[in-house]
Order: sequence, then structure tokens, then C-alpha cells
Amino acid sequence: MSTITAVKACAATKCAFNNNGCTAVAVTIGGAEKAACETLTIIDARAGLSSANGQVGACKRLECKHNSDLLCTAAGINLDDVANCASYEAR
Repeated sequence: MSTITAVKACAATKCAFNNNGCTAVAVTIGGAEKAACETLTIIDARAGLSSANGQVGACKRLECKHNSDLLCTAAGINLDDVANCASYEAR
């Protein structure tokens, strides 16, 4: 894999890393029941990069068709208002 997957959009506005988009350096997608952003941090602060350039660092959802060696191969991902990965697709 030669590229890193971008977080194109994140609607989880309560996350400290959401400042008009994902400002985390890298997010981890996992979740027990649904594919979800495990980097979601709900505290009374803003964090991360100065611009919304978040990327997927790792994906633990082995059954997702975009997962290759724990990396995301999608062109980009979107996260919904509770940080579920809307780009997740089962194999």
C-alpha cells in the first residue's frame, strides 16, 4: 500500500479531535459491534493538528473489504455523528 487513507469527513462534533473535520494525526478503526473510530475522545477541549488532515493509522476490522494487513485501502473514510465508519463494507 503506497498511500494512507484520509478521514474525508467526521460528523462526531463532540470529539476533541473534530475541529471542522478530523484533526487527529491518525485514527484507529475498531469497535465491538460496529466499525467505529476508537480515537473518539469526548472531553471539554479541542486537540490535534491545526487543520483537518486526519488519517487512518490502523483498522482492526478484519472482515472489512478495505482492510489489508490492518491498514485501510479505501479512497477515504467518513465517520458519522457517533464516530461509526460509514465507509465500512463487509467482505
